[in-house]
This record gives sequence, structure tokens and C-alpha cells, in this order.
Amino acid sequence: MTLPHTMTLIEITEPGGPEVLKPRQEPVPTVGAGEVLIRVHAAGVNRPDVIQRAGKYPMKPGMSPIPGLEVAGEVVAVGTGVSEFIVGDNVCALTNGGGYAQYCVAPASQTLPIPEGMDWVHAAAVPETFFTVWANLFDMGGASKGQRALIHGGTSGIGTTALMLCREFGVKAFATAGSEEKCAAIRKLGAEAINYRDQDFVQVIAEKTAGKGVNVILDIMGGSYLNQNIAALGMEGRLVMLGFLGGARANDVDLMAIMGKRATITGSLMRSRTREEKASIAEQLREYVWPVLAAGRCLPMIDKVYPYTEAAQAHARMEAGDHIGKIVLQVD
Repeated sequence: MTLPHTMTLIEITEPGGPEVLKPRQEPVPTVGAGEVLIRVHAAGVNRPDVIQRAGKYPMKPGMSPIPGLEVAGEVVAVGTGVSEFIVGDNVCALTNGGGYAQYCVAPASQTLPIPEGMDWVHAAAVPETFFTVWANLFDMGGASKGQRALIHGGTSGIGTTALMLCREFGVKAFATAGSEEKCAAIRKLGAEAINYRDQDFVQVIAEKTAGKGVNVILDIMGGSYLNQNIAALGMEGRLVMLGFLGGARANDVDLMAIMGKRATITGSLMRSRTREEKASIAEQLREYVWPVLAAGRCLPMIDKVYPYTEAAQAHARMEAGDHIGKIVLQVD
């Protein structure tokens, strides 16, 4: 396949607001051993992209400084040692950066075939969110059939994915949101909605579970919710932290409550996981989740699609907090 020498990508010109995202011409990347080169048709927008753009979440050495952690597109070149994909395959991938571009390199071990019948936009909304939810809610968090889970930020890309997978795998879900519109969306996904603006989620959980609490909490707030999350946990409950929108530190932590419940508090960053760890998550998704997606269930909820050259507008929408589901960039 003949490839162009240059492509358009979206770079972060300097740390700052959405306006610092600008298009730039650059050579098409070269595929390395164990990698695939993807002609990008769509790329997902995620909270880590926004934090990176603000200068607060730099990529690790060896990773692309160009934002974009998930893409869907066509394989146009394969590196040495890659046998599972060939040129022409339609794939989606968890990248190591570089997704806001016409071409992107991704490890083959973090690349998956697009589930049958899924379009580019929905496929681009899968990798980062599904990798994150599976690794944290079901693997580290141990959510399983018959258990109860609390998902904070229930209408985010992570939140909607978590709620759909909870419904699919028999986990009773509760989710917080800040408006009636968002609570209605949560209820449509089969979960109990809690409007945090006028309800105390600890009290609601206690009432709805007859005081037993939840088995696992997926949290994006961090410090400001820590003691409330501990209170909402049941015996041997697990609190898994994904973000710190409410602060990275907590004061006056109730250690006695943690000890009394034998609670586990943990968390993770997808970016810091090794290639081998991400490959393991990909294998689990292919085994347990890909058949569900191929059957047309648990498809990502799409909030809005922007041309990739309008990445600044996409970031502005994410920061405004009005979106329900995933924001996606479409690439020419």
C-alpha cells in the first residue's frame, strides 16, 4: 500500500485551554516491531487528553506527545513480529498517544478487530473506556454477578460503559449525576440514579441496600468523596479510584471505618501500565466483552462527533461537563 509522506495531526502547542490544540503537518509515523500503523477514521476524546493538554499529565518517555488514546481505522502497515493483523484489517486500538491524527502507530497487543457491524465512530469510543472499566471495575474491583456497584459520574464515557457492563453481567448498579437529564439517562441504562445536588448518596445507598452498602465503588472524585465512599461500602468492599476531580488529597480519613469494614482502597492509571498488562486486558476484553459487542449490546453511547480539526471544540464540550457518553473526533 502506497502511503503519503505527510499527514495532519493535532498538537498541543503549549499547556493551556482548548485553544492550544492546533493542526500541524508532520511525516507519517514509521511502524516498529510489534506495532501496526493505522489509517485513522475516528478517535475518542478522553479526560486524560484534557488533563494532558493542561500540562498536568505528561506522556511517559517513548510515548507520543500528540493527544489521542484510542482510535479506529484500517491497518496500512505491520511491523516485524506481528502475525495477528494484516494490511486491510479494520481495527480499534488503545494507543500510546498520537490518536488525533490521520495515521497512528499502536502496539499490536493493544489492537483488536472491530466487532462485527460496528461503525468507525462507535469503534473509536471503545478502547480507552472499555480497557479502563474492565481493568478497574471487574478485575481490580472484583465486581461480579449478584454484587452491587456505585459508579460516580454515571453519564461520562467511563460511567455509561460501566453501567452497561454491570447490566450485562448481572451487577446491581447505582450511579451519581448532577441533573435530572443525566439521571434519566442513567435509569435508561438500568441503574439507580442519584442526583448528588439534592441527594446524599450514602443515605440513598443505605436505604436501597438495607444498610448492607455496595461491594465496589468506581470513583472519579478522589479526596472530597473519600469518607463518604468508605461509608457507602459494605463489608470487605473495594473502592477503586480513577480520578481526583474533587482533589488528590483527603483530610480526616476515617481509618476506623476502613478497618471495621475490612475495606480495600486502591486505584490505577492506564498510562502507567506496562505493555504486557495492557495486552492481558485486551485478551480479557476479546474473550468476555467482544461477543457482547458483536451481538449489538453495550455499544458505546455517543454524545457528539466533531471533525478532528475541531478538537478544541470537543475539549471545550468535555470540560463544560454537559456531555452524556463519548465525544469522538472524525478523521477525513
